[in-house]
Amino acid sequence: MQLVVGRIGRAHGIRGDVSVEVRTDEPELRLGPGAVLLTDPAATGPLTVETGRVHSGRLLLRFAGVKDRTAAEALRGTLLIAEVDPDETPDDPDEYYDHQLIGLDVVLADGTPVGELTEVVHLPYQDLLTVERPDGTEVLIPFVEQIVPTIDLDEQRVVITPPPGLIDPVDADADAGAGAGAGAGADSDSDSDLDSDSDGNSGSDSDSGGKGGGA
Repeated sequence: MQLVVGRIGRAHGIRGDVSVEVRTDEPELRLGPGAVLLTDPAATGPLTVETGRVHSGRLLLRFAGVKDRTAAEALRGTLLIAEVDPDETPDDPDEYYDHQLIGLDVVLADGTPVGELTEVVHLPYQDLLTVERPDGTEVLIPFVEQIVPTIDLDEQRVVITPPPGLIDPVDADADAGAGAGAGAGADSDSDSDLDSDSDGNSGSDSDSGGKGGGA
């Protein structure tokens, strides 16, 4: 089985180093010296990792046969692909390979079906789960514990607790409308309080927002 484990970025220096956008939780295993990687486009590879180091928070790799900046820059945008045993699992029980997640049913905490997990999108600062709804539309779920608290491989399902509006924008509109209505009510109450209550509490019951921040 083949997994994308990285994407080559800009050349670094003049000796053939390239920055790599890491797309694996096990870079020391997949991208360590001696690793032989397939590529997309295929004509660029295979590439053998010669050296690797971290510089200013970025992983820099040098591949065998890539000796200068021109050759390194020619690799920019290439996807790095590793061959992985399909029966292999991560050492950390809280980590998962993409192929373990794709195809799982996605449900809310109360069991309401949401859709099917079809892809794991690896971004530099956060992973997203692509969920296909029964009507064919797709929704992106931030892959963070707050929103994805449970992954049950035995039951083949993912439990999510999305904020209002993440799954259905109508919920966000309704929530915002309710908040506006509450705010209007609070203003009315406040006006009344100003006349009769010297404490003058303002907006303490209003929705604090923060929902749908999505981060």
